[in-house]
Amino acid sequence: MTTIQPQTLRTFFAQSGLPLLEAKMLVEKVLGVTRAWMVAHDTDRIADKDWALLQILVQRRLQGEPMAYIVGKREFMGLNFSVNPSVLIPRPDTEILVETALAFLEKYPTASVLDMGTGSGAIALSIAYHCPTASVVASDVSEAALSVAKQNALQLNQSVQFIQSDWFSQIPKQSFHLIVSNPPYIHPDDIHLSQGDLRFEPLSALTDFSDGLSCYRTIIQQAPLYLKENGALYVEHGWDQAESIRKILYEAGFSNISSIKDLSGIERVSGGVFLV
Repeated sequence: MTTIQPQTLRTFFAQSGLPLLEAKMLVEKVLGVTRAWMVAHDTDRIADKDWALLQILVQRRLQGEPMAYIVGKREFMGLNFSVNPSVLIPRPDTEILVETALAFLEKYPTASVLDMGTGSGAIALSIAYHCPTASVVASDVSEAALSVAKQNALQLNQSVQFIQSDWFSQIPKQSFHLIVSNPPYIHPDDIHLSQGDLRFEPLSALTDFSDGLSCYRTIIQQAPLYLKENGALYVEHGWDQAESIRKILYEAGFSNISSIKDLSGIERVSGGVFLV
């Protein structure tokens, strides 16, 4: 005789097939409760509709969908950002780009900043939050991505100007002291595009459908027209692209070119200053 297990948190955690942390994240989303509440109420019966929804979310996760999309948020630079499949999931590596921008703004705290290809707005809004005296503009070609970024701006109570633009097409010239970007840089033949979280993220935000460097050429070659006197440009890039990026920067006339390593010792961000 089969014993029917009760619809409790204890049963859910035991049977979900997920790591406990992920199972708790799903409960937080569905029930809107804290981790402490779960400990005190792990034998309470879960309502049928909530139990059914939890099973649906478990199946989505078991099929590989990123937790960030399932729960609808991801932490970045100490802030919570709403995310959905219209935007990339913010990653810790990108915090290097934000930290580089904030280091620049320590010397020029009222500088004007442009974040190109903003996606969820994680870079632009983090800069605005941590340096409230800066003037920040964020652009993206995707209307859906900008909708997410604007939602995050409201949630975080940050004043950032958003512009729909295919790179520089709608951006006013000679307007910025600092330009930052994390553009698509994965080669279209890279096997990682068909693995893990990348399978679920917007392909156009991951790859340039070229050699992985075409977006950098566009950004770096045109940036001098949009930078104020002695303005700076910094971009995030792939683990093996720093040397190529530095060469493109040099050929475009940038000076003080450097690359910044991430916590793994990989050159993750490169940039320079355009000395007018």
